[in-house]
This record gives sequence, structure tokens and C-alpha cells, in this order.
Amino acid sequence: MLVKPIVAWSKADAPAGPHALAPREAAERPLLTEAQPKVGRSQELGHEDHELDKAFTATLARLTGGLSPIALSMAYFDWASHLATAPQRQIEILRDAMRFSTQLAQRALHSAAPERKPWDLIKPQPTDHRFVKPEWEIEPFNFLAQAFLLGEQWWHNATTDVRGVAPANEAIVEFSVRQTLDMFAPSNFAGTNPEVLQKTFQSGGENFVFGCQHWCSDLLQLLASSKPGAVNAEFIVGKTVAASPGKIIYRNELIELIQYSPTTEKVRPEPILIVPAWIMKYYILDLSAHNSMVRYLTAQGFTVFMISWRNPSAGDRDVAFDDYRTLGVKAALDMIGLIMPRRHVHALGYCLGGTLLSITSAAMARDGDRRLKSVTLLAAQTDFTEAGELTLFINESQVAFLEDMMWERGYLDTTQMAGAFQLLRSNDLIWSRVSRDYLMGERAHPSDLMAWNADATRLPARMHSEYLRKLFLHNDLAEGRYMVDGRSISLSDIHTPMFVVGTIRDHVAPWRSTYKIHYEVDADVTFVLASGGHNAGVVAPPSEPGHFYQVKTKLADAPYLGPDEWQKTSARIEGSWWPEWVGWLNSRSGEPCEPPSMGVPGTSNQLPDAPGDYVHL
Repeated sequence: MLVKPIVAWSKADAPAGPHALAPREAAERPLLTEAQPKVGRSQELGHEDHELDKAFTATLARLTGGLSPIALSMAYFDWASHLATAPQRQIEILRDAMRFSTQLAQRALHSAAPERKPWDLIKPQPTDHRFVKPEWEIEPFNFLAQAFLLGEQWWHNATTDVRGVAPANEAIVEFSVRQTLDMFAPSNFAGTNPEVLQKTFQSGGENFVFGCQHWCSDLLQLLASSKPGAVNAEFIVGKTVAASPGKIIYRNELIELIQYSPTTEKVRPEPILIVPAWIMKYYILDLSAHNSMVRYLTAQGFTVFMISWRNPSAGDRDVAFDDYRTLGVKAALDMIGLIMPRRHVHALGYCLGGTLLSITSAAMARDGDRRLKSVTLLAAQTDFTEAGELTLFINESQVAFLEDMMWERGYLDTTQMAGAFQLLRSNDLIWSRVSRDYLMGERAHPSDLMAWNADATRLPARMHSEYLRKLFLHNDLAEGRYMVDGRSISLSDIHTPMFVVGTIRDHVAPWRSTYKIHYEVDADVTFVLASGGHNAGVVAPPSEPGHFYQVKTKLADAPYLGPDEWQKTSARIEGSWWPEWVGWLNSRSGEPCEPPSMGVPGTSNQLPDAPGDYVHL
């Protein structure tokens, strides 16, 4: 559906029609209008009635944090039943237990021996930061840490490599056992954590007073469903973050389109359209001035447009995934075409926004729409068969459980999304905070990235159901079954040059999953493997030390190179990948020219300045 541009809001000349909403009306009305086909939520989510069943499941979801107990029990039954019929595997597991017990007993008897070295039985994994401080090399704390790590190792061995267990169920069992064990790590208790004991002696127990205050503050915020005030007090949207100068030049029921003010006398003729994910607010790419990709791009002579998604409410339960394409990316491209006619566009998609951009690009290629000059994907997946540990939360039972939970509210709440992502990195995001905030009595220094992470959003029920089923469960996009406007699309139709970024420690979109774009599209692909994780690896300004990346280009007709071989043969480059990307864009852009007008030429614009209204909803 083509959305009529809305560039002025005076009563005299505001455009008529279902999309011509005043700013307040656009913020309060549901995203669907009378002009759009409405799909009943029961039909869309796979149910025709069963209201009582859905109500019961929604109530159960409150007790389980949105995780399906049926999916978990089925996985454990699969593992336990196969283990029960595998006597040789049982003997191996028992032998491991006896061996580990003997090693620990011998270690305990000779712990005071002068030749005894720390971590002589087992060492923490490089990504495990719980026991890195030198205090953990002192007895008896080193013994406790090694005993815990050996226990974790034994449970890993016991829950894996059992013949006949479905790989998905094995992963669920191993993951859930690991999460349970992490609760009992010696670093989580004051009496077994040498760092906490040292802090207690130094402060005279003051750390527990501060820790109690922090716990009470967090509890009150949790009960009030508010965001961490300590973060937002320093980083304020529109002042210290999301503060790049610009103007809202278009608004519909789903997006506000920001056009940023130029900071150079001349700009490249091809603008950049950024499509962020709607799981979080857009300004992860426009954080503090020194940490803003938007400011960096405008300083390099680019005209930048950014989509700011509206945060949906219960009335938006029937918003479809395709609405994000038509009311989002398509509407933004149409608007840019009015401001900069006959100009090609460099499009960038981040995370879920990158998946949406891939779908849009394939549909445009199928239909002969050649407006895209290049496509950049940041930590975005197009094939979901190896989507990392996030797929543990996505099977038929779990999706049905989520659908019933969303049926009650009309959306997926922020707590469910945040909880799932925190579980993927529980040691860093949950238990390290417990130790630091409540036992050590310290608070992490707030950052702009923390402030953005706390500014969570909701997801419409229908959209999220379609996303999980079509992409995660059925993998329709990668396998050529995804439908746009009633016809299937194929990523192989994309011939536009692509710049694809994966990050080494990405738990949301593992880099080997994003790497699959190499054999999905028929285009030149420049792939970058950046240091860091899903967020910190993307937000990597050149002024910040410690970044590195690898890069290599595969031409459309060149032979395929597997990810492991690619990683071995690509040289490591110190620094941020941002200048590499800008150089790539410059080589595909025209000579600098005069900046375009702010908004459609010759029209009055009564919409607000950036960051607009939707970012505050």
C-alpha cells in the first residue's frame, strides 16, 4: 500500500484520507486503519476459539516468565528416556563423576602443598569473567571455583552426546541445566566470594548497606514497571542521546521519518536510509555525540534519513509484519524520492530491520524497482536455521505459548524480550550484576548504550507471530516461500552490492548465520567480521580504542568460501570498521553536490524537530 506523504499539519492544507493524522492522533490511534484489511486475532494466531485454553495459558505465562513448561518437559523427557536406554552412556557418565570426585578429593587433601598451582584441575572459559580476579587464585576460593566448574563440566557431558536425542531438545536441556547451575556459582554468595569479603573488611560492611539500598530501589522500579532512573537521569532522549540536529519530514501511523541536517557544504548525491529494528528504539545509531553513527555519516558528507518506529499498544494487535515493509521502508523510500527525485539510495538495516530490508530488497528486485544503490546489513539474519541459542525459545510449543500470552495483551511485553536476551548472557547481564550491585554495593557507571537498552519497546501480536512462524520456524525467506503481495520472493534476485557486518560475540545473530548471505544473493558481498557483540560491535566509533575487524569481498561469480576458512584467510585490521564502510560507500557514490532541502521542496512542514514524538512513546 502506497502511503500518501504527510509533510504539513495545518488544518487548511493537511492531506485528507485515512493516513492524514494530526501528530497526537497518530500517536493515539491503532496502526491499522479502515483502509487496511483486518485479520481477526484468533484466525491470525492459529485459533478459532478455545478462549478458555488461551486464558489459562496466558495466566500460566505470568508464572513462567513467558517460557513454555511443556516445551521444557518434552525436551527433558526426550533426554531422560534415551539416557535410560543407553547403559554404556550411563557408565561413562558415572565414570566421569567418580573421576571428578577423586580429583577434587586429592586436591582438597593437598591444597596446602607449595607446588600446587591455581587452576590445575580446570580453568574458566575465556568468556567466563566470574573468576578472573587474582583473589580467586587463593585457597579455599580457588578450590570452590574449580569444584563448581568441574560440576558444570560433568553436567554438560551428561546432557549432551546421548544417542537418539533430538538436537533441539539436547540444546534446551543443556542450556537450562547451565542456567540453573549458574545460580549456585560461588561468585553469587558473599561467604564464598573473596572479592565481596575483601570489600566487606575494607568498608566495614558498608557494601551490604548500599547493596540493600540498590535492591530496594530495583524492586520498587520493578513493581512500578518503570525504567532505571539512574540511567535516564544522565542520558535524556533529544538532549544527550538522539540529539543529532534534524527534522521529522514525514509521519504515518507506524513511522516518523527523520532527515538529519547536513554538516558539510556539499554531500554525496545518494542519501542513506537507515532501517533500525523495532525491538528497541532507533537511536542506538545516534547515541552520544562521540558515539553516534548518524553524526559520523553526516560529517563524511552524506544525507542521512532514519526511520523511528512507533511503539505499539494493545489496540495494534493486528499489525502485520508486512505493514512494517509498506508503512515503513516503502513509505520512507517514496518520501525520499519526493525530496531527492531520481536519486538512488544507500539502504542500511540493523538486526530485525536488516531482515526487513532484505525482504524489501528482494521484492523490489522482483518487481524491477532499481532505487537501491547498495544494501548494508548489520547483525541481520536471512537464514534462521542456525540462529544461535535464541532458537531454544522458538519451537511450535513455545510459539503457541507466546501467541496465547500475546492474545491476552495484544503485544509482546518488554519484559519478555529483555528476559530472553538476558538469559543468553546470564553471567554478564544477570549474575555479575547481582554480585556487583547487591554484594559489592556498587553500581556500574551509566552509559548511553545502557540508557538505550533500558528504553525497551513492545511488539504487536500478529507481527511477532508471523515473524516467529514464517522466519524462525519455517525459514520461508531463505527457502523461497516468503510471500510479498501474494507472490513469492527470492533473495537470489538481489544483484545490488552488499556490505554485511557480523560480530564475533553476537548471541542474537551469530556471525556464521549472517555469513550465509554469501550463497543466498546473486551480488557482490563485502563481509566484515567485527569485534564485540550484537550492539557494542556495531556501535564502534573510530575514536574508541580496542576495536578490530576482518574484511573480504566475494564477487557475485566468485567461488564460495566457508566461514571458518574465510576467518582464517582474512587479515585482522585494527580499528573501527566504520571508515571501511564509508570508503565502500564513497566508491559507489557520485561526486558531492549541494545538500537537498529539508523535506519536500515547496511545502510547509509543521512536524517537530528530531527526534520527534514517537521515540518518547
